[in-house]
Amino acid sequence: MIVQSADKYNVDPLLLAAMIRQESSYRNYAISSAGAVGLTQIIPRYWQQICSGDLIEENNNINCGTYILASYNSKAGNWPKALAYYNVGPTGYHSSWKMKHQGKKYANQVQQHRKTLKSAL
Repeated sequence: MIVQSADKYNVDPLLLAAMIRQESSYRNYAISSAGAVGLTQIIPRYWQQICSGDLIEENNNINCGTYILASYNSKAGNWPKALAYYNVGPTGYHSSWKMKHQGKKYANQVQQHRKTLKSAL
């Protein structure tokens, strides 16, 4: 499912797998205190209009998370910033130094997970 979604939206599958690792530790039924659900931790109230279907369901969740990440990459112009946007949102990223720092830290953690996955192959 990761490879299919990555191919569909032109995202590195290792990056997507690393993001899922960071978001949910690969736990399909993870729900955050903010209400984010599933493997890619999507907040339904923000994305349900764009991502139809049950966002807990693995395939829907991965497709939606990949779509969001690819969209953020188009906005941001690079993957590290797209990852930061994924974590804190574009508005949050530009709202304060603290939020920008949190987003960058998240992006670095995902990139580290990607390196670990790549070395395991």
